[in-house]
Amino acid sequence: MSSPLNPLTYHASYEIKAGTKVAISLRNRELFGVVISVCEKPEFKTSEILEVFDFVYSSQQMKLAQFIASYYISSLGDALGLLVPFRSGIHSQAEHGNERNFDEWASSIKLSDKQVDAVGFLNKHKTALLFGDTGSGKTEIYMKLFEQMLASSKRSIFLMPEISLTPQMGTRLQEHFGDAVVMYHSKLTPKQKKVAMKKIYDGSAMIIAGPRSALFLPVDNLGLIVVDEEHDDSYKSSSRPRYNARDIAIYMGKLYDVKVVLGSATPSLNSYVNFPFIRLKGGHFVSNKTFIYEKSSEKLSPILLSAIEKTLKAKEQAIVFLPTRANFKYLQCGDCGHKYSCEFCSIGMSVHLKSRAMKCHYCNFTQAIPQVCSECSSANLVSERLGTAEAVKNISEVFSESAVEQFDRDVITSQSKLKKALKRFNDKETDILVGTQMLSKGHDYHGVTLALVLGMDNMLNMGDYRAREKALSSLIQVSGRSGRKKDATVFIQSFNEDFFSKFLNDYDAFLEEEKFFRQGLYPPFKKLCRILFSHKNGAKARQEMDTMYYALLNAPNIEIVGFGKCAIERVANKYRFEILLRSSKSTDLIKAILMTKVPLAEIDMDPIEFG
Repeated sequence: MSSPLNPLTYHASYEIKAGTKVAISLRNRELFGVVISVCEKPEFKTSEILEVFDFVYSSQQMKLAQFIASYYISSLGDALGLLVPFRSGIHSQAEHGNERNFDEWASSIKLSDKQVDAVGFLNKHKTALLFGDTGSGKTEIYMKLFEQMLASSKRSIFLMPEISLTPQMGTRLQEHFGDAVVMYHSKLTPKQKKVAMKKIYDGSAMIIAGPRSALFLPVDNLGLIVVDEEHDDSYKSSSRPRYNARDIAIYMGKLYDVKVVLGSATPSLNSYVNFPFIRLKGGHFVSNKTFIYEKSSEKLSPILLSAIEKTLKAKEQAIVFLPTRANFKYLQCGDCGHKYSCEFCSIGMSVHLKSRAMKCHYCNFTQAIPQVCSECSSANLVSERLGTAEAVKNISEVFSESAVEQFDRDVITSQSKLKKALKRFNDKETDILVGTQMLSKGHDYHGVTLALVLGMDNMLNMGDYRAREKALSSLIQVSGRSGRKKDATVFIQSFNEDFFSKFLNDYDAFLEEEKFFRQGLYPPFKKLCRILFSHKNGAKARQEMDTMYYALLNAPNIEIVGFGKCAIERVANKYRFEILLRSSKSTDLIKAILMTKVPLAEIDMDPIEFG
């Protein structure tokens, strides 16, 4: 990544308002810039601004960008790059009390007494958590809040973790609110994006729904931000600035003076500890679930296969969850133990039999599957850690009459593929859906009576302070997709029955216990920051880390938790090193980093990845 520039000085023949987007010349290239402020004419020679566009960042957007730049330690340019500016001279109808007739949405949403109480509670607090079990009716509550906003001519932003969540939710919103809803995400075609932006600019879009980028659209007259599935890791950006959209939404609530509602069946400990919450227990579903544990590692055992057979005979449907894509996670020689790793990353390659290739899921390096071991020439090559594609292949071989589909990022590559796959499953054209985390993302599966959950122990044993939270949350989310109409059975392959069975139906108790474990060590009680150093020359990366490490030893009020090689030392042919810092206050971390930062340092404030 090129290093960001500090502000530069240009001149114009007339005054240009701060926040205006302009074209400038830099090193013989024409680039976009944003006017930050007007200053006195300097002593040195300045270039002229080439063009002034009719796009302006509002003063609130400028403040938001400054916060992102300072908190996540990035350049102001990187932060402004996230935001979409307003069209100057265009004020939306929303700002003028939008003349539309909001009676057309006069409530057809009937809430239960518990839901009415929840709406009342959320209305009393500026930022609050809706902690509601799967199927307890969180969506109806969100829709009631959107109705209230419409009635007072205010606009709402509705954040969902991923694009994979939007089809069913989008349909529900559009059925109820019609063309007042705009879905905005990266998979829109340029034409669809243009139509959506027109509605956002002219104010006819009153509810803007989408993943984290929807937060940065030019929405004036905002009254409400809803963050659904607030615990989800996809709210965190993995590139600079490494912001968390949930946390930005909370900050925007204060900056814009708007209401923020966080919702989840398995809320993050951070939100549970930091905000008032209302608890919605139970769901609309009267069916029962039976949980069966099988002490076994990740494989389709005879017990699981017979459970599938029983389900298929009853003309019912099943879902199979695995944390791993592809056929297998790793390939290893059964004789000499040689493991096949990526040439550019220190990570095992995933085996994709369909394309007859091994692929690295970090840098996408691909090579043919070897027939014999490259070290000892043995043909005894074995794969470990079952993946989705292999599970589909195995189940299809045993139940050749049944329709089995893979449901992960390798296959579901577009919005239309997602919609079609969900439609086939809900129309009972597909009998078994085999997938990764995508399975658990809020989709409504009507007829699932069997859920098989594999690979939980791999999640539980990850080197991450949130491993217990992530594993339990995944299990609850996946099992919550079954038994919506009829009784269901959930098989869990795990050697940790004691942990899962204790908390599976009592996430509140888990959060209380987790609070005790993390006190004084981890968020939400402490602040963490991970600093990454990567370079093609490993010695250079190591040297930069050492320089910063020794400088940080003298910084007050911070603790160096650890430093050294990353768990995955090489990615995309770059060697990686890291320092992990802890402090009681983020301001102390920021001060320490600004004092000691070296050019290679990539800052990850509030990290969630420790791989």
